[in-house]
Amino acid sequence: MSLQRVVVFFIVFISSGVFAPVHSYCQPEGIDSNIDMSKAGRNALSDQLFFDAMKAKMHDDDKKAAELFEKYAAARPDIPAVWYELSKISYGNRKTDKAEEYIKKAMALNPSNKWYKEQYASLLADRGAFKEAGDMVAELIVANPDDLSYPLIAAEYYSKAKKFDEALKYMDKALLSHGNDEEILLRKMQVYLSMNDLDKAAQIVKGLIAKEPKTGRYYRMLADLYESNKQPEKAKEVYENGRKIIPDDIFIQVGTADNYIKAGDTVAYLKCIGKIIENKTIDAESKLQLFNEYIQTLPNDSVMGVRGLPLMRQIVSQHEDDAQVQFIYSSFLYANNKPDSAASALKRSIQIKPGNFNSWERLMAGYTDKKDADSLIRYSEKAMRLFPNVAKVHYYNSIGHMNKKDYARAIIAGKRAIDMQPENDKPVLGAMYSLLADEYNVNKQYDLSDKTFEKALSIDPDNASVLNNYSYYLSVRGVRLDYAEKMSKKSLELRPEEATFLDTYGWILYRQGNFLKARDMVERAVKLMGDKADATLFDHLGNICFQLNEKEKAIEYWKKAKALGGGEDLFLDKKISEGKLYE
Repeated sequence: MSLQRVVVFFIVFISSGVFAPVHSYCQPEGIDSNIDMSKAGRNALSDQLFFDAMKAKMHDDDKKAAELFEKYAAARPDIPAVWYELSKISYGNRKTDKAEEYIKKAMALNPSNKWYKEQYASLLADRGAFKEAGDMVAELIVANPDDLSYPLIAAEYYSKAKKFDEALKYMDKALLSHGNDEEILLRKMQVYLSMNDLDKAAQIVKGLIAKEPKTGRYYRMLADLYESNKQPEKAKEVYENGRKIIPDDIFIQVGTADNYIKAGDTVAYLKCIGKIIENKTIDAESKLQLFNEYIQTLPNDSVMGVRGLPLMRQIVSQHEDDAQVQFIYSSFLYANNKPDSAASALKRSIQIKPGNFNSWERLMAGYTDKKDADSLIRYSEKAMRLFPNVAKVHYYNSIGHMNKKDYARAIIAGKRAIDMQPENDKPVLGAMYSLLADEYNVNKQYDLSDKTFEKALSIDPDNASVLNNYSYYLSVRGVRLDYAEKMSKKSLELRPEEATFLDTYGWILYRQGNFLKARDMVERAVKLMGDKADATLFDHLGNICFQLNEKEKAIEYWKKAKALGGGEDLFLDKKISEGKLYE
């Protein structure tokens, strides 16, 4: 605020007769009562305080402004404007008791001032005295009949005070000056609903429909009133009337669909949904919202694929250049086990809107399998050009290099991701440390691996996957087995039916020489995995059986492991051919 504007503001106060004319200004630190000067001189000094206080206020220095206003009030307590300014500063600093004390002083000196009454009404409303606030604004209406804002404010206060007759009276007064303003009419409708007078509330919406019969949201509003008051037949009638006048309106069509599903008529509902999606005048966002609501009504994923996929494809065909449509389509395709098609939809979404990180992240997350390592590296590197400082991009790049067995690059990308990741997002940060620990382990940097696992657990001590991986790596190396067993037990307490965790615990027991219990754990893991049991499980079972002198079973399990790809055991072929255990 410029000095010129402060001076103008001050002159306005002078010209209104609030202050005595000031002939000269000085720069006093305060008013010294020991100095013998004329009344005019003292007034000049105090008025300078007001001038300086206004400057401080205009520069948002409330503390200094309050100090100067208080000095001014001490010198001239008969000036209501200073109490008003102190009240506003206190109100802004949430010191409502002080604000009320000051505004009462201003009102005592000038009872008719509208600004003081407005301030007091706001303070009353803030402490829940809505009836008193309404009464104060009612006084303002009498004194200021040309101010068109007051009736609606009074109505709002009286409504909150549950003085509904008074609220309606002032809403009617507001409507006289504003015409049939929709916002005021809808507020009036809410008052009638608060009074449990559904007929009068409905009458207001009917009036809006009569005035604008081709505005679909009014029909939806009226139908919702009936629905929420358990009158579904009336709601149905509203939609039937609406369809005769505006059959293609989105509000009418969506409301009709909702009405069908609430009535349990799924056939009519599905037909209605199909009609909405075929409607080319309806925007993509509305169709997606409705499609999502429709999906929620389906009983299971298989039905979702059969019924939902054709509808989603229809939306895509009509809005193929909409990035959000392609993004939602990809989610639906992933849910229906169509990862390649989902990836294509995401690539289209990215092509339309390259700056949408959600699409990039979803695409990278879909390429985390080992077979997709090249794709993950390629798209994470593309994402780096757009989002160089986003930690997750480097995290996915690290996964890609890890799956490619390029451990040096994986470690570099993993460390970079950790450096960029905000510390307050602990689950993600913990996952990043866990990945880096895995990478150090496969790169045979065991000390760094152990330290990084410990860091991951310090961030998230109950992360079952970290506990499992760390304990398994220790067991493979045959070190700190007691500590490994403790961690493995904890992982199983957190996720008791996790097959890979049972296998880890079994392998630790094997390393400790507890072969019978080890077999029990690994057999449980195989049973849980069923047809998805992998080579490592059978290889472990083979080793355990060999130690229990069940050599034929051992060879049988090793052969199963071989048939499933062999896992990571470099001695598997030798164990099968020689019938001996090599580790």
